Amino acid sequence: MDNNTSAIKRIRRHIRGQTHTFFAATAPGFESLCFEELSALSLKEAKITDGGVEFGGRVWDAYLANLHLRTANRILMRIGEITASNFHRLEKKLADVPWDIYLPTDGVPDVNVSVRKSRLWHSDAIADMVRKSIRNRLGISGTPLSSQQIFVRGINDHFLFSIDTSGELLHKRGLKIKVGKAPIRETTAAAILMQAQYNPQHPLIDPLSGSGTFSLEAAMMSANIPAGWFREFAFTQHPSFEPGRWKHIRREAEKQIAIPNAGQIFASDKAPKACAELEKTVAQHDLSQLIRVDCKDFFDIMPSQISSVPGLVVINPPYGRRIGTQAASEIFFQDMGKHLQKAYPGWKAAIVVPHKDLLKYFPFKTKIYQFFHGGMKLFLMIGKIAPEHSILH
Repeated sequence: MDNNTSAIKRIRRHIRGQTHTFFAATAPGFESLCFEELSALSLKEAKITDGGVEFGGRVWDAYLANLHLRTANRILMRIGEITASNFHRLEKKLADVPWDIYLPTDGVPDVNVSVRKSRLWHSDAIADMVRKSIRNRLGISGTPLSSQQIFVRGINDHFLFSIDTSGELLHKRGLKIKVGKAPIRETTAAAILMQAQYNPQHPLIDPLSGSGTFSLEAAMMSANIPAGWFREFAFTQHPSFEPGRWKHIRREAEKQIAIPNAGQIFASDKAPKACAELEKTVAQHDLSQLIRVDCKDFFDIMPSQISSVPGLVVINPPYGRRIGTQAASEIFFQDMGKHLQKAYPGWKAAIVVPHKDLLKYFPFKTKIYQFFHGGMKLFLMIGKIAPEHSILH
């Protein structure tokens, strides 16, 4: 029996033929939304854990999760655990990890290590030892790098090893031609739309659209286009990859895609360049039936000229350096609150704010959610806009 035949049999027995534990990593605050997405996909044994949602399944369930999840950052597959209190013990146990059935032989993956409360605290030394073990197992000389990633998490001398099935972070949908300044991540935009209970049957206005993240995410939801439809994934390079299974999953997903005859998503920005880039993105991906792009200042947009029925207005306003001084920020948010009250009565609003003290400028009762974006703590306020005669605090 040649080595190739032996490897195929081992892959069938140990990877394709077994159930595995996977981990959908999310931004803090989005775990419950990701759990709901996994439950909708009927993926088994899902449970919320530190930093995301863990679930069980066959290797192709990772294909399904990568394709469909809108709020996950990446999907990891658990491949082994080692307990070691010294480097000699760690090195010896690493030699038994069957890296060859998990990784392609085109190079050594990037190794990401996080360690706490462990006697082996030197993360760089651990990463070097893992890379050496992989080179030995795969028969790779030198240090050619592949596009794959291994994640090592060590707590109390116990090390958990995972392989990344996603590749680039999942917020990179493969849609945008160019990314604007200070963009909100697609995973965050999707979470905000879900939290606001966005209904594709009702209009959505994205009046400070920038590169159009909210509008593009809403369009994909409206047409039931999977989050990962336009991109590639790391699992397609794994030795265990099943092209036939992947084609079947995509075919089944494609059957559910339905572009509405008349779109109800309206994106606008006062920057002509941003509008032009968004129009290119919309046209390139055949989303023109869903998204209408205009180039107007926020304060010139009148929703009554767009729709006769109220819907959702979703806003990621400029803050911090993007708007200037604290005083300028206060004035802008106050003016924005007044315009919303005057022009959008009866509409639901989802607005990102950097400080709780800015909430006083919005004339409606809201639910407040806290989340993190780019290391910054932000607040999402969601509520129905009161009529203009209501008191503005």
